[in-house]
Amino acid sequence: MLESASLPQGAAYKRIAAGLAAVALAGVLGGYAVHEHNAAQALAAKNQQAAVSLKEQRAELTDLTSKVNVLVAREQAAQQAAQARAEAAHKPRTGVSGGRHVESRWQKMQSQIDAQNKAIAQTQNELAATQGDLNNTRTELTGSIAHTHDELVLLEKRGQKNYTEFDIVKSREFQREGPFSVKLRKANVKHQYADLDLIVDDRTLTQKHVNLYQPVMFSTPDSPQPVQVVINKIDKNHIHGYIAAPRYRQSELASAGNGAQQTGAQDPDGGAVQVAEPTLQTRPRQ
Repeated sequence: MLESASLPQGAAYKRIAAGLAAVALAGVLGGYAVHEHNAAQALAAKNQQAAVSLKEQRAELTDLTSKVNVLVAREQAAQQAAQARAEAAHKPRTGVSGGRHVESRWQKMQSQIDAQNKAIAQTQNELAATQGDLNNTRTELTGSIAHTHDELVLLEKRGQKNYTEFDIVKSREFQREGPFSVKLRKANVKHQYADLDLIVDDRTLTQKHVNLYQPVMFSTPDSPQPVQVVINKIDKNHIHGYIAAPRYRQSELASAGNGAQQTGAQDPDGGAVQVAEPTLQTRPRQ
């Protein structure tokens, strides 16, 4: 009886021991796992810190390298400058012949500059003379252009030309004015110009963009001077102006010259020949 009772108790002790051993082993394994996890976290933190430190060191190294490059470049530049100064100091100087050559070149250059200055001064004088001639011509031309009827009367009193005033409206038909036939094609009031058609010596001519007070000149075979057409007023589809023609034709002047040589420029009674005063032909304005 005692032996049979002791057997179950021994088995129970063994089971308890085995359970305790399993519990202890589980505790050991759990503690090891916790330890390994903590160790892994600590290692990761150290690795991250090492990476940050390495990055900072690389930045410092790059900065240091750039500074070293700058210093090296400065040193090289200083060395090159010193070498250039040394070469310039040891370079042999030119002798008297070199100085004479430089002086000769300078004299040659100075003579060329003097010649150019003389040419420029001569050109300026010629330009000034040309400008004076142009001003005189402009003054004479301006003085021979009548802007009004009264000015035209004054020009007529000079006795050099015959003047015919005209008023022309835009039309398809030509209008006879003095030695010409004139037709108004266009009158631009805003820009003060006109387009004209003229019949001169049986030839039809077109003169476009005739500005206000701009003399348009036509030469005829029997005229010693050109005939002028001047517009001194531009209205809508209407222009007013005048035609200035020489008082005498070329053939009349030649005949008068021959007659004067033969008769001594006297009339049958022995008096001087009187020249008829020119007349100003006007048309009523339309």
